[in-house]
Amino acid sequence: MGSLGFEIQDGISRSISEAPPTHYTLKIQSFSLLTKNSIDRYESGDFEAGGYKWKLVVYPNGNKNKNAKEHISLYLALTKETSVQTGWEVYAVFRLFLLDQNKDNYIVLQDAVGRERRFHDMKLEWGFDQFIPLKAFNDASNGYLVDETCVFGAEVFVCKERRTSKGESLSMIKDAITYKHVWKVENFSKLDEEYNDSRAFNAGDQKWKIKLYPTGKGEGLGTHLSLYLALADPKSLPPGSKIYADFTLRILDQMHAKHYFGKASYWFSASSQERGWSRFMSLTYFLQPNSGFLTRDACLIEAEVTVQGVAKALS
Repeated sequence: MGSLGFEIQDGISRSISEAPPTHYTLKIQSFSLLTKNSIDRYESGDFEAGGYKWKLVVYPNGNKNKNAKEHISLYLALTKETSVQTGWEVYAVFRLFLLDQNKDNYIVLQDAVGRERRFHDMKLEWGFDQFIPLKAFNDASNGYLVDETCVFGAEVFVCKERRTSKGESLSMIKDAITYKHVWKVENFSKLDEEYNDSRAFNAGDQKWKIKLYPTGKGEGLGTHLSLYLALADPKSLPPGSKIYADFTLRILDQMHAKHYFGKASYWFSASSQERGWSRFMSLTYFLQPNSGFLTRDACLIEAEVTVQGVAKALS
């Protein structure tokens, strides 16, 4: 159809339609003023088709990012609000229209053989970089631009849809810094809660706390001290986030400097917010007068935390 002013392009089907576009029509008056006012890209209002919201996108002097010189570029776009809200991939067949005002019919461009296009967060637009040469468009005898007015249109047919697969982004930390926090637990013999928390402290852009079960937890209940490292505010983590940390928990020997410790590595998350030992130290050993762990009814607990990596869900 070279006589219509459209270039022959592989993979693109051109046809004529007597019927107007089903879903949306965009009428532009004083078309040349778009360029004079430096409007390189124009987005239409939203319209609905197949249960989703779309818009037409017109580049009156061609999409420079696609090196589409001396052409009008025309695209169909899934609105960003739709894609973000639903988190779905949408497969659609579409046709883009241009009114021939002399013949009162429409020139239609679409992908050959009704090819489906996949719209999603990383690819919201599909269409034609070289929709029509500007020379042919501006020639009034072709009927596309008459009295500075033109009409574009769109039809969209959603073929299928599916929720995008889940994913995550893992960032490992080079030269990770180790943070230390010492917690002085006073009046140990008077602790009557199931567990006691240290104040929150920062390590690797996260807030942490030490959890002490003075009479044990789980397998250590009644026989051992139980000691854990925990996220101080796990609800603040974005959904799907995980934090990989190396950590050491110590009960300091205040007399002989023979500290008692445990080391571990763990992925912390909102659903798995603490890690440690239910049988960290036997109460018999801890309470021995000459052990140095409990002095003047006080003990010192140290946490050493190194955040090595953070995983976040892809949006």
